[in-house]
Amino acid sequence: MEDSNGQDMGSKVTINNPADIGVIVGYFLLVISVGIWSMFRTNRGTVGGYFLAGRTMAWWPVGASLFASNIGSGHFVGLAGTGAASGIAVGGFEWNALFIVLLLGWLFVPVYLTAGVITMPQYLKKRFGGGRISLYLSVISLFLYIFTKISVDMFSGAVFIQQALGWNIYVAVIALLSITALYTVTGGLAALMYTDTVQTFVIIAGAFVLTAFCDLCGGGGYSALLEKYPAAMPAARQSLDPWRYNVSERCYTPRPDAFHLLRDPVHGDLPWPGVLFGIAIVGSWYWCTDQVIVQRCLAARSLTHVKAGCIMCGYLKLLPMFLMVLPGMISRVLYPEEVGCVVPEVCKEVCGTEVGCSNIAYPKLVMSLMPSGLRGLMLAVMLAALMSSLASIFNSSSTLFTMDIWTRLRPQARDRELMIVGRVWVLCIVSISICWVPVVQAAQSGQLFDYIQSVTSYLAPPIAAIFFLAVFVKRVNEPGAFWGLMGGLAMGLCRMAPEFAFGTGSCLFPSTCPTVVCGVHYLYFAVLLFLCTAALVLIVSYCTPAIPDRHLHRLVFSLRHSKEVRDDLDEEEQERGRRARREAEDKSRTKLEQGEEEGRTQSGISRLIGWFCGVSSAQAPELTEQEVEEAANNMPDISEDPVWKHVVNANGIIMMAVAVFMWGYYA
Repeated sequence: MEDSNGQDMGSKVTINNPADIGVIVGYFLLVISVGIWSMFRTNRGTVGGYFLAGRTMAWWPVGASLFASNIGSGHFVGLAGTGAASGIAVGGFEWNALFIVLLLGWLFVPVYLTAGVITMPQYLKKRFGGGRISLYLSVISLFLYIFTKISVDMFSGAVFIQQALGWNIYVAVIALLSITALYTVTGGLAALMYTDTVQTFVIIAGAFVLTAFCDLCGGGGYSALLEKYPAAMPAARQSLDPWRYNVSERCYTPRPDAFHLLRDPVHGDLPWPGVLFGIAIVGSWYWCTDQVIVQRCLAARSLTHVKAGCIMCGYLKLLPMFLMVLPGMISRVLYPEEVGCVVPEVCKEVCGTEVGCSNIAYPKLVMSLMPSGLRGLMLAVMLAALMSSLASIFNSSSTLFTMDIWTRLRPQARDRELMIVGRVWVLCIVSISICWVPVVQAAQSGQLFDYIQSVTSYLAPPIAAIFFLAVFVKRVNEPGAFWGLMGGLAMGLCRMAPEFAFGTGSCLFPSTCPTVVCGVHYLYFAVLLFLCTAALVLIVSYCTPAIPDRHLHRLVFSLRHSKEVRDDLDEEEQERGRRARREAEDKSRTKLEQGEEEGRTQSGISRLIGWFCGVSSAQAPELTEQEVEEAANNMPDISEDPVWKHVVNANGIIMMAVAVFMWGYYA
């Protein structure tokens, strides 16, 4: 079978020439070199050095790392695929972030900094006390990392690799994960942020090159796309058996509102109230409370650098609409038979699934339009997006597991043990990811974007509500927060379980899920879930005793500048941990004295491995009680230089104005 250009749809152009291979090898050497260079810039043998890069990062790696951590291979495949299928409305998920990152830098991060935490569960533990809320957040975050972020990145990376290389998927995935885990384990957050900076430039440069080729081959740029996209329908639709498939024109005809960001509130695939409010709620969870994102901000050297990094990330988030969504639409114009296929048998032949092949839109452009050398560059771009996203997940999940779960199991654990556990957990995540590949391969490609957005819409809004209320409402207490989370989780599962049991369906094969359950759009459901959770939290909190202010200094926004000593609600648990670590140190010192000669004869291989992983055999001494008290009284500094404060504030206002203009122009 041939496409509209006379090419055999079953044949694939693979990357096997010296120019492409040379570009890919050069990319890997560059990334590994940057990772090794970054290993010498920070102390990787301490918790702060490994997990927070020593809090020394400037604004530009912070902003670049925020962008690269967010832009995974799922964006290239999912955004371009959804753009090919339904138009530019999916770009609203990207442009909404321009407002949300300002909330992150100006409202949330100052509180996280003054709280003196490394992870988000730690913040909730200090804010509310107890352990059940922080444990729940740690577990649900790890669940979301493994079964949504990793699965989507793995699937979308697999789509591209299979289109480009024709490799066995397990060989490709294991190779990618191994290299990603290598610089994650050895370098810590500093290596990730510096390599993310390189990856960002590679991603943007490569995407610009492809977009330029699309404009040349599509003829006329955006104005030509406006004219040609509505007519991009597959000729094979005429072979549909009317007795077998009850198909309407909307299954193969591009949407009439394809070039509208804001669509009908009832019949639109992405209704405008959901786009404005539902995406804002899900985005607030991701940008303001997710460990992957917040951890990069906590690594900045000052609050001003945090704000400047957020602004840089916001400007970069303008690009996916033009570098991913519009090229996906161009791909449908150029290859309507493959990208816009509607006959199940044809779709199965083209991309291996019967529900549609829109998700091959971006890989199809790369393999069909780009010359040798540039094809290798674009594969490097996809590898950059995949590896930076996965590496961020690996490092942040390692932080969560080590600081919030392992320290609960072993409160006496000291820095060396925590460093080892954090690295071992990365290897565990890699193993889980490889085992997850068959499930990802079995997923229906047409549901990739809806899958990730719907899952987060059912599980994330309660977490977003808890953080909003924890930061801005002093009256909220632990019982209110806990029962709000449990009630929100129950509501989300009541919607998610039947939808996945019945399936989301497709145009040719509609879902049989009852309308009363699945009829509410997932973005509308996110708004409803957020409001119900917030109401439940406030009701329970006002019916139970309030938390005294002495426990809340520098833990809520209104008290972020407080200079009074805070009595942490988890102080007793911290003291037990310190006591257990002192006992462990005494035992370790005794063993060291007994085996001092053996320690001097430690093998060179052991010392080399210890240096490579940043784990020293010499344990730093535990702080004395007086030093602990002095550290507690040393208030975190969120002061800013007045000149640079006004500069970043002015840039924030300018970025909001740009965002409002772009929304208005494409609405």
